[in-house]
Amino acid sequence: MVADLGRSHGVGTDHLRLLARVARMYHEQNIRQPEIAALLNISQPRVSRLLKEAVACGIVRTVVVLPDGVHTKIEEDLQRRFALRDVVVVDADGARGDVIPALAAAAAVYFDTTFTGGDVIGISSWSETLLAAVNRMSPKNTQVADRVMQLVGGVGSPEAQVLATRLIGRLTEITKGRPVFVPSPGVVGTPMVRDALLQDSAVVEVMSQWHDLTVVLVGIGSLDPSPLLLRSGNAIGQADREELRLLGAVGDVCLHFFDENGNAIDSAFDRRVVGIDEASFRAVARRVAVAGGMRKFSAIKAALEGGWVNVLITDLEVAQSLLDHRA
Repeated sequence: MVADLGRSHGVGTDHLRLLARVARMYHEQNIRQPEIAALLNISQPRVSRLLKEAVACGIVRTVVVLPDGVHTKIEEDLQRRFALRDVVVVDADGARGDVIPALAAAAAVYFDTTFTGGDVIGISSWSETLLAAVNRMSPKNTQVADRVMQLVGGVGSPEAQVLATRLIGRLTEITKGRPVFVPSPGVVGTPMVRDALLQDSAVVEVMSQWHDLTVVLVGIGSLDPSPLLLRSGNAIGQADREELRLLGAVGDVCLHFFDENGNAIDSAFDRRVVGIDEASFRAVARRVAVAGGMRKFSAIKAALEGGWVNVLITDLEVAQSLLDHRA
């Protein structure tokens, strides 16, 4: 076998023996390079060169064994498939359909790791998964965010508004940033009311700051609203859902609905939403979605196809289905 390696690389048997000996001493016997040099009466730089040559000849081969619950290969495949900046895939086995705890735990670690300083963070305050993730995070010792901004208007039922306020308040406590709320309902009765609100000085002040965002944290919604959105008073009514369904809507990000290809849908509902506009949202460099569960598969896939987000934190079943193109 060694001779075959030598012939394929134009290396003589005597030299191959030296390569193999140095490689075994270093990799199997855990002898340090200076000691190998002294034992073989050769220089340390030569030992280093011999170790590199042993790799080139195939005498030393590196094998990466992934631990249970780590899905690096799937994450890399998803990155390439959808041109994403980053992907985190978590195993939600035993969740019995509730993937939120596993997603929240993974998102909390990701946020802890990637919030390093100076960020202006936008957050969709009607995501149960984001709320669970932020609740798992620990406060930073130093300031890692300049501001934490609400992306969609938040005035709804008192119970749900408390949750939205708690989410942004908790994230500002963790990051030591300054909270910025949208002083308006997320969904209003008519486009005329929305247009009037968009002229309000307090709303204009918040909208002007959306251009400063460096990262946004969002969920991906399906056409049927989440329980939290239902409680918020901002849930989509039956008539609006029927219109959106007829227009081909499969999901939304920040109440901007899109079809199965990720194309934004122009609807009467969209003209009543008070929140970040699509262009401002897409201009943010890092757009992180935390979403999972096969119930949301079509929405997640469409959001990726349409480039709405470029970082995805999801569960293994959804990740595998995205690669298999299964619905």
